[in-house]
Amino acid sequence: METQLSDVRFDGQVFNLGLDVHHRSWKVTIRTAGTEVRTMTMPPDPRGLHTHMVKNYPGGIYRSVYEAGFSGFWAHRQLVDLGIANIVTHAADVPTTDKERRQKEDRRDSRKLARGLENGDLIAIHVPDPAIERLRSLCRLRERSSSHMRRLKNRIKSFLKYYGIPVVEDSAYRCWSGAFLTRLEGLCSEPGPHSDCLLITLEALREESRRLALIVRKLRAHCREGEAARITRLLQTIPGIGPKTAFMLYTEIQDISRFANIDKFNSFVGLIPSTDSSGENEKATGITPRRNRVLRSLLIETAWVAIRHDRGLLRDFSKLTSRMKKQEAIVRIARKVAARVACVWRTGTPYKPIVPIG
Repeated sequence: METQLSDVRFDGQVFNLGLDVHHRSWKVTIRTAGTEVRTMTMPPDPRGLHTHMVKNYPGGIYRSVYEAGFSGFWAHRQLVDLGIANIVTHAADVPTTDKERRQKEDRRDSRKLARGLENGDLIAIHVPDPAIERLRSLCRLRERSSSHMRRLKNRIKSFLKYYGIPVVEDSAYRCWSGAFLTRLEGLCSEPGPHSDCLLITLEALREESRRLALIVRKLRAHCREGEAARITRLLQTIPGIGPKTAFMLYTEIQDISRFANIDKFNSFVGLIPSTDSSGENEKATGITPRRNRVLRSLLIETAWVAIRHDRGLLRDFSKLTSRMKKQEAIVRIARKVAARVACVWRTGTPYKPIVPIG
């Protein structure tokens, strides 16, 4: 009697799925028992993938992986809810041969993901809590809005210098107050294309300023109570950290306990050196290029502010600058700020400076 396909079961057998995710389609490679079973293209639908596995490989244990990127974590959450043990990994951590690197394509990418998952070579990245992830999106929008404002201001400064228009660099100029913007509008008394250019750019700056103020109000409203309020208040006890920086730290770090020690935290931020050592030759190649893009620049900016408000950090910065450049010294100060952030967050106690201020 022939065995029907519907009678074949794979109870307890592990199937490893490598997902190369794209906007319109997924490339999926299925491996089991050290063998590649199939590579297929399918719509970006976790339920469809689960249905395919249950129909063709009933009773199996399903594991999957995809690279972090544009698609976020919605697919991960749906896959986990469906019973597929999914992880999300960093693209740079996927073992890749030279041939795969030089002949990159979707099929190869899904194959190496499935192979890496089966061999246990892949490290899962942290998947944020959905509520914090949504708050992080608003925080990152604030950062983009602030960056856009800086570009508009630089554009206006370049315009003034290009046409040789003198501007008094007083306090209104330095803080870009409403009075200063009105003064700039007064420079457009002579009609013409150049005046239109300045007026349009000034209006764009005013509009972006209103948008940024709205984002900050929304952020404050969302962080008024609960864990977000508790953590952000604690972080603001550290010199150099204000409300906006505290919001960004909270949403980017999310959970300080996921870092076993301060070295792992600094590695995540990107405040560790790159090394190029071989045999007896040891060479430091500067700060690592791998980083959290937001946090590293944020903590370095915070360090510049902190040395003006904390005597202990100012003393350390002065000692460091006696033997290295200021840009190198401030990175070491940023590590100290990062250590304070981790300590305050872990212990739940406000920061108290060792060297009294005042």
